[in-house]
Amino acid sequence: MTRRVFRIWRGDKSGGTLQDYTVEVSEGMVVLDAVHQVQATQAPDLACRWNCKAGKCGSCAAEVNGRPRLMCMTRLDTLPANEPITVRPMKTFPIVKDLVTDVSWNYRVNRLIPAFRPRPPDAPDGTWRMSQAEVDRVQEFRKCIECFLCQDTCHVLREHRLMGQEENGMRRELFVGPRFLVRLAALEMHPLDTGDRLGLLKDQFHIGLCNITKCCTEVCPEHIHITDNAIIPLKERVVDRFYDPLMRVVRKLTGADRHKVPLPLAAEDPSVSGTTGSGDE
Repeated sequence: MTRRVFRIWRGDKSGGTLQDYTVEVSEGMVVLDAVHQVQATQAPDLACRWNCKAGKCGSCAAEVNGRPRLMCMTRLDTLPANEPITVRPMKTFPIVKDLVTDVSWNYRVNRLIPAFRPRPPDAPDGTWRMSQAEVDRVQEFRKCIECFLCQDTCHVLREHRLMGQEENGMRRELFVGPRFLVRLAALEMHPLDTGDRLGLLKDQFHIGLCNITKCCTEVCPEHIHITDNAIIPLKERVVDRFYDPLMRVVRKLTGADRHKVPLPLAAEDPSVSGTTGSGDE
């Protein structure tokens, strides 16, 4: 057994500070183990959200030594041994208490995305046909556990606060963030979906604000290639549709968009801008 110093943020929405706790650690421990030990022996009122402790629920998202991580998947032996381990709540979202943040904004945004719209069955037995390549393309996006680490590290949300809310009497643009660009990619690239969300991506979800730094991909615990496989292909589709006159002619001649139904813009939501809709494929 050795001792490590954990510098944990304590406070609420009115303010707080870092407090030091000395913890006895052993081989194989993760940050969440140490936080539980602090709760059990030194600070029973320390607030921390967790559930599965297996890297699949996303509940224990926090910032460890300044990097967004899942505490249950961050082993102590991967962190510098000669300095305190700092644990803070996610910066992008409002503080509830200690390491717990209010991530409800993400669920409101999720309801703005128009639902999956399947085309009619294309087989005599009333079923659909898809190739394995089409299935594989969107399957990666289904791995998301909604830990919102990508939302936390995204500088458009983290620093510029572009969450579509009203500040100082002015409505700010809505940027839905990488998690929901992944969901939009899963819908747009689904071979059975007939909805056309490119207009929403351009005008209401402001995909152009992403400058593809790949910081979201770097922190994803499920190793989803968010930037390369979701955001960049969506950006390319928006550019082809709205800014490339040659592609406009090609689409018209080939009928590339014949299965897509444009989805209308909707009135603004009281707390976020966007369209109405819910559900998933």
